[in-house]
Amino acid sequence: MLEHLNISTGAPVLIAGPTASGKSALALEIAQRLGGVIINADSMQVYEGWRVLTARPSPEDEARAPHMLYGHVAQEAAYSVGHWLRDVAPLLEGGARPIIVGGTGLYFSALTEGLAEIPPTPAAIRAEADSLRTSGALQRMIDALDEATRARIDLRNPMRVQRAWEVQRTTGRGLADWQDATPPPLLPRADAHALLLDADPAWLNARIAGRLGAMLEAGALGEVRANMAHLAAARPSARAIGAPELAAHLRGEISLTAAQEAATIATRQFAKRQRTWFRARMSGWQRIALP
Repeated sequence: MLEHLNISTGAPVLIAGPTASGKSALALEIAQRLGGVIINADSMQVYEGWRVLTARPSPEDEARAPHMLYGHVAQEAAYSVGHWLRDVAPLLEGGARPIIVGGTGLYFSALTEGLAEIPPTPAAIRAEADSLRTSGALQRMIDALDEATRARIDLRNPMRVQRAWEVQRTTGRGLADWQDATPPPLLPRADAHALLLDADPAWLNARIAGRLGAMLEAGALGEVRANMAHLAAARPSARAIGAPELAAHLRGEISLTAAQEAATIATRQFAKRQRTWFRARMSGWQRIALP
């Protein structure tokens, strides 16, 4: 694949794509053949304790090229796109070529388009928002948003709706209004090789099913067992895809076969949301058809 990408110059490389599409393998190939440091842009791979279930690079891969921003955040910590931008900023300042890879589209849009400096949400408002979301009042939250924000965010994503609601409740301004006042980006897309892996759904679904089986063989169940306390506390890291399903099996609620099937379905649904987001927000990126 690398021979057809024309990325021999020293500009940074951005690699986005849905889960299981082969992003990490491509990043490693570029780093080994052309040089560079691989930087994580996946919101779950930042957390310690989730190497297997989030498909973080293996210790063997990490030994083959420098890797940054993987597993550096405590399980109980909140970690936002703003935190990620602050962590990635010094890695863009000279030195080895940055190769930024992941499936969190919001990280890439914030990096290449800028991020509004929105005040933090007070604990009381966050608790109110959590209560509304978990009690099934998502539509009530959507109805409270301004029209511009409703048109801009993914209304099928409860966490995106909650974030927009919190911003409006906290500041009295819609999220879209804040975004329109965004400062310049750290890395404009025109200054980088921006690659988007565009995976055929059938091919990707087969890879997802196979990868989950491989994860179980590699110890995913033990990893979830070690993190049960964090899952029970509904900490930010608990949103790792597959963790709730495997935790249900460990609690004796469902069989391992049922847990694996449910986790596979959840991963496929997540990949579909990723592909939808990428199509809507990354039209200017170089698309690489897979397989």
